[in-house]
Amino acid sequence: MFEKTVLSNNIRIISQPMKGRDSVSVGLWIATGGRYENDRIKGAAHFLEHILFKGSKKYSCEQIKELIEGVGGSLNAFTSEESTCYFAKIPAKHLNSTFDILADMVFSPLIRKEDVDKERSVILEEIKMYHDVPQYFVMELLDELIWPDHPLGKNLAGTLESVGGLTSEALRRFHQEHYFPSNIVIAACGQLKHSSFVTMAKKKLYKMNGVNKTDFMQADNNQRKAKVKLFKKDIEQMHVSLGMIGLHNDHKDKYALSLLNVILGGNMSSRLFDEVREKRGLAYSISSGTKALKDTGVFLVRAGVDNKKIVQAIEVIGQELERICKEDVKTDELKRAKDYLLGQVLLGLEDTLEHMLWLGESIITLDRVKTLKDVVREVNKVKVTDIKRVANEILRKERFNLALVGPIESAQEKAILEIFEN
Repeated sequence: MFEKTVLSNNIRIISQPMKGRDSVSVGLWIATGGRYENDRIKGAAHFLEHILFKGSKKYSCEQIKELIEGVGGSLNAFTSEESTCYFAKIPAKHLNSTFDILADMVFSPLIRKEDVDKERSVILEEIKMYHDVPQYFVMELLDELIWPDHPLGKNLAGTLESVGGLTSEALRRFHQEHYFPSNIVIAACGQLKHSSFVTMAKKKLYKMNGVNKTDFMQADNNQRKAKVKLFKKDIEQMHVSLGMIGLHNDHKDKYALSLLNVILGGNMSSRLFDEVREKRGLAYSISSGTKALKDTGVFLVRAGVDNKKIVQAIEVIGQELERICKEDVKTDELKRAKDYLLGQVLLGLEDTLEHMLWLGESIITLDRVKTLKDVVREVNKVKVTDIKRVANEILRKERFNLALVGPIESAQEKAILEIFEN
């Protein structure tokens, strides 16, 4: 079982000892991300994530990497819409030194002008890459459709203009405004003892202080009309993404939606994969997925489709979504979906890093953790009628958003628009 401690300055610490492991994974989580930015500083959270690796008060950029990788460890970070995480996986005996490096890097960064100027060029190239790669660009177009004029509908990395205007002073200010104690979660899993881990964290972080309040623009979940965005690009394949507003991360039906996702497009035995790829040969890749945030979410289907078969592929996808709304899924199909979902959770939690990400994300988003036993119970409670009910709530045609990147022809464009207008 995991243990949780809150320091006197409100930093939350959570850990879970895992027997038979030789590693420890540790993560420093900050409750900030892309949706906490306005247009002027769009991309600041992601930019700051890059810059924190460039050196701190105690450690140079080279030392940060070499001291962790030099003992066989790995080091990385990610920024999402609502959180940023800096993490390492190391042999257990190196936890103390690794935590000192991570904490110094994240909470005592230098944020030098020369590093910011140099890294800006890297991030600008990253933004251009996203636009050049249709699999990424189609998702950016989809976000714009679902959340127009909203931070969630804009590239997490920012724009060429916003990133071009971010200075070391602006990033230092963003760090001060968001990296404060009650916005921080420290998580670790593997071969460790909670009390010793707390002592280690307290020794390093007890002097941190400051109180702040951050907020974000609420999402509008009341879409009333289907939307289509087609981007013509001379490439060899159509990349299409169909998304609709889903459920927030604490919704009572979150597991029913997860099972709906497995049934529709979560693996190679799913309905969409079988019908669109295996039976009809309309796409090389097709899958579905979900994303859940504090006040909103997304259910989406994405595919790479033969240029000449795009209209038929969209029609077949629509037919499968309509069928699951009208017909009950079979009992054995739901059982397979449950077994797959729980099996994936169980396999993930065997790894110290995946387990740390599970704990850290739970605390940073909901300030609580559901045990594996809780998840099993909630998943097994889902009935056939729940799948149909949630499908009818989410997969309504007026909530559809279709983004497409490819060499779309006028006749195809007309046919696609007719599908979504009817």
